[in-house]
Amino acid sequence: MSESVRIHCFMDSQAAASSWSSCCFFVASLSEPLFVISDDPKKTEHLLALDGAKERLHLFEANLLQDGSFDDAIDGCEGLFHTASPVTSDVKDPQAELLDPAVKGTLNVLHSCAKSPSIKRVILTSSMAAVVVNGQPLSPEVIVNESWWSSPEFARENELWYALSKTMSEDAAWKFTKEINFDMITINPAVVLGPLLQPTVNSSTGLIHKLMSGAPAYPNLTFGWVHVRDVANPHILAFEVPSANGRYCLVESVAHISEIVGLLHELYPDVNRPDNNIQVLGGALQANLQGFQEENREFGPKLHSPENMPRPHG
Repeated sequence: MSESVRIHCFMDSQAAASSWSSCCFFVASLSEPLFVISDDPKKTEHLLALDGAKERLHLFEANLLQDGSFDDAIDGCEGLFHTASPVTSDVKDPQAELLDPAVKGTLNVLHSCAKSPSIKRVILTSSMAAVVVNGQPLSPEVIVNESWWSSPEFARENELWYALSKTMSEDAAWKFTKEINFDMITINPAVVLGPLLQPTVNSSTGLIHKLMSGAPAYPNLTFGWVHVRDVANPHILAFEVPSANGRYCLVESVAHISEIVGLLHELYPDVNRPDNNIQVLGGALQANLQGFQEENREFGPKLHSPENMPRPHG
């Protein structure tokens, strides 16, 4: 690789909700070459179609669970964005489907980074699922910030496998990087929405799709929400701003699913909408996230509210 290479962005076929769009924005926003790991042409054609991608985007093949699989791709790069982690609610084997790829995969990537003297900083995409899933009451007066952590015991007991995978993988990453004094920053977004650049529907957008596709009811849940562009930009800033450090929670709004249903009805009045809610989880898992207060710190991006998010054309 040439000495001008600055960025290495890792992606996987089961990327997190923000992964594909975040990486696409990296391609469009950075002038230096970008290196992406994927072995599926169907999942990279939209990246290669971006302006400048044919000249600056380079594709590699690697395996999350294979030791040393990322060594060659990472060698010579200055920064790595690790955005990949399986996202699924239909889990038959949590260990194989979610926990191993998230934890072992993250550590494999970090081990490869530790071998490369050129790597200056790693940006890890974590999740608010690694922050608020702990059974604590989340009333309006409670302030949730980056010091909060989800409880692995609580997540496992309630079979919240995605939250468990994100919590365990981020915790393992911090322990490893602190042990070797390695510079890492984590980005913890809430539910990510926005325009899709990839041809497939991801988990976050799939939720909205169900609400607009004649679903008879919606889940009785409250989530934090954030626009995909407001996830992509802080990733770039986290790498470029020298003073950036630690964890960054990205939540623009907190809203019950019923509020999202109402907003969708305002935007698309002719689309069928569910009129009833269903109790899908119990006890503390119904807790509301109104206590979250955004702290921009070094970044200070202006976030899109749900009402002001860019609309799809057509």
